[in-house]
Amino acid sequence: MRHFHRTSVTPDVVLATADSFFSALRLNRGSSDTRTRAFAGALGSLMLSVRMEGGHYTFVEVHTDQVGESRLDKNVKKFFNALHRTADPRHVIEAGY
Repeated sequence: MRHFHRTSVTPDVVLATADSFFSALRLNRGSSDTRTRAFAGALGSLMLSVRMEGGHYTFVEVHTDQVGESRLDKNVKKFFNALHRTADPRHVIEAGY
């Protein structure tokens, strides 16, 4: 699946957050390009890339090798919430129902 997120956090902070978040899931880091990361583990594999967009936004794109709403895809969404919390520490995750 393909996921994306726009944030005001800098690309370096996004990549550092990804390194710590996905290593906690026991996903091994593969490539270490300046703007991409590859992770693989028991849940599957993912490719994360970041780029500046519009001058002050960072566009984060994640591709997983999973189909549908897998456990890995749910963790990618949790990662996006962690990025949102990094940008705004007052952010509280609440249920939408």
